[in-house]
Amino acid sequence: MLKFDKTRRTLMREEYNYQLQDLQEPNLYRDIYTYEMPPLLCFNHRVSPLMPAEDIWITDTTFRDGQQALPPFSADQIVHLFDLMHKMSGPNGIIRQCEFFLYTDKDKEAVRRCQERGHEFPEVTGWIRAKKEDLQIVKEMGLRETGILTSASDYHIFNKLKKTRKQALEGYLDIVRSALDLGVIPRCHFEDITRADFYGFVIPFAQELMRLSRESGIPVKIRACDTLGYGVSIPGVMLPRNVNGIIYGLTKYAGVPSELLEWHGHNDFYRGLTNAVDAWLYGASAANGSLLGIGERTGNTPIEALMIEYIGLRGETDGMDTSAITEVAEYFQKEMNYKIPDNQPLVGANFNVTRAGIHADGLMKDQEIYNIFDTKKILNRAVDIGITDKSGVAGIAYWINARLEIPEKLRVGKKDPGVVTIKEWVDEEYKNGRITGISDNEMWEQARIHFSEWVGVAHHQRR
Repeated sequence: MLKFDKTRRTLMREEYNYQLQDLQEPNLYRDIYTYEMPPLLCFNHRVSPLMPAEDIWITDTTFRDGQQALPPFSADQIVHLFDLMHKMSGPNGIIRQCEFFLYTDKDKEAVRRCQERGHEFPEVTGWIRAKKEDLQIVKEMGLRETGILTSASDYHIFNKLKKTRKQALEGYLDIVRSALDLGVIPRCHFEDITRADFYGFVIPFAQELMRLSRESGIPVKIRACDTLGYGVSIPGVMLPRNVNGIIYGLTKYAGVPSELLEWHGHNDFYRGLTNAVDAWLYGASAANGSLLGIGERTGNTPIEALMIEYIGLRGETDGMDTSAITEVAEYFQKEMNYKIPDNQPLVGANFNVTRAGIHADGLMKDQEIYNIFDTKKILNRAVDIGITDKSGVAGIAYWINARLEIPEKLRVGKKDPGVVTIKEWVDEEYKNGRITGISDNEMWEQARIHFSEWVGVAHHQRR
């Protein structure tokens, strides 16, 4: 049946019918996934149209996928991070949901305590296997929604579950019906979708889920899971690796509304963030991630990065508190003994630190020259300087002015005697074989010697 599409202003086919292809042998896409080589990029030059959803948001998997990469979180830690996520999300719920394991007593305690916080956002949801007994836990915990593991690729269906596609599909639909009978919103996790037969399994499965949703009057959600990070968002790449094609195909051919569609990606090939953003651009309302990008192997899409990309796409924060990103990073490091790589964007110790003298000279004249944005305003982290043999007098002068909080009209310059003397001391350190950077404690000691009048003022202002 043809229908006029008001968005694209053309006649379009309204309904598509794809049948399950119940193969006797698994399709492992050996031409792309040889295993002896990294996955190959094959093009058919078919380009999906950009179709961003009207509303987009972020969902969280820190307490599910994220925990799989770290020692188990305590209930206290989960509650504290949940509160910070609520702060990050803001009153409009840009971080809309987060999912939890439900199997251990500690898992259940954390869920109950987060529920007791009374936050509208993020909503507490569950994650279960495709087993009916697990659904009873969801009901007992009073959850409105749960994720259900519904693996999509033949790697999982044939080689892990030891089933045929038809058997897997029937089993998945059975558990979904059970969830609907309990009044629970099922969120089907299409695991390993970037190695799945898109038209022979993914679309027929999704069409059946949408049929159940219509019949029950209850939303049935789909999470497209790029389990091994194989997805690419390069236009013209063939399925099953094409993120754009996956999202467009689910909305167009399976009739999945954007608000029921979510992308979950991993970062095995450095594509986690770009794939998530492209999922937004091609029709998914939700992009799933974790705090600091923690998760199995190379981790998930960092929620803090999704927040920044959201602002870039929408032109406003919509109530998000981006300064809480820094609070999350500090909590992970100080309270959870988690080492954030120094060069990790937005949260690493060095993400807005320069050690090059020529860069410091530019910062002294105008921070915008070498700082990505107003990091003090957005993340509550002022641009900083690290002192090495490459910092020069410009770097030392910047450090002194910034750390001692010297007023702009009185700031010291590169020719200041104190700055020159400290530079000579730094040069002597490296001349004698030093290979490490100059620590902040050492710089404070030099400042006390050469700028004692300002050191006292700075300490007084901090108090």
